[in-house]
Amino acid sequence: MTPLRQRMSDDMKLRGYSARTQEAYVTAVRQLAEHYRKSPDAITEEELRQYFLYLKDVKRLARNSITIALCGIKFCFERTLQRHWGLFDIVRPPREKKLPVVLSRAEVHRILGCIRIAVYRVCLTTIYACGLRLMEGARIEVADVDSGRMQLHIHGKAGKDRYVPMPSRVLSVLREHWRTHRSPRWLFPAPTRHGLKYSIARDHGPVTRSSLQSAFRRARISSGINKRAHVHTLRHSYGTHLLEAGVNLRLIQVYLGHSSARTTQLYTHLTREIREAAQDPINRLMNDL
Repeated sequence: MTPLRQRMSDDMKLRGYSARTQEAYVTAVRQLAEHYRKSPDAITEEELRQYFLYLKDVKRLARNSITIALCGIKFCFERTLQRHWGLFDIVRPPREKKLPVVLSRAEVHRILGCIRIAVYRVCLTTIYACGLRLMEGARIEVADVDSGRMQLHIHGKAGKDRYVPMPSRVLSVLREHWRTHRSPRWLFPAPTRHGLKYSIARDHGPVTRSSLQSAFRRARISSGINKRAHVHTLRHSYGTHLLEAGVNLRLIQVYLGHSSARTTQLYTHLTREIREAAQDPINRLMNDL
């Protein structure tokens, strides 16, 4: 490891960045160095400008990919190298206003019913029933279950913990599933070819991001549902379904762990009841066309 990379890694640790964020940022800086075949501290502002044009016009990266590259490179230059260039103020791609895919309750049940391996089915069911991010659900520990208050203690994104309501049916399912492996720590231990008992004895940790994504993708295909849904769609569906059921928007914001109410307000554009309420006035207005 080069001294610059070590220093950048140390800087990110001091800022409390997650291991996944650190890996993404280091990868972005490494790809920049490989592109110019020299150390980042030898790269000029104009070369950086040309590199971001290359990502946009030649590689045609998606907005999210360019944003990750920008954040990693910006951290390296501004925090580690202390170079505060004006370029970073104009490179960030504009925000896209796309509505997420949402599954109906029937579609959620169909997909979950097609998941054959129990640990994946129960984990993804919990992710939907509690509105969790993928890794929030995967890394639930036995000690996080508060059956007395019917809540789950969620270790959220960027170190922001929260409590979410746990449906009684979910508690029953979690108890039934835990009895099949009795891990002292993880609710959803990662299965291995030798079985869950071997996994627990060797402490292979919780189920992985990729295994949950693969299980969901296979189940969606098996269910015959053609929507471009993924694991995070379960979280969007949870927020939408709560709003349709009349749950207060502020409560939904708390349950989802959104810092801003504007993020939660997205679901007002997705609820079936709100769309249907507008349909009759629209039909009346257009009857004489």
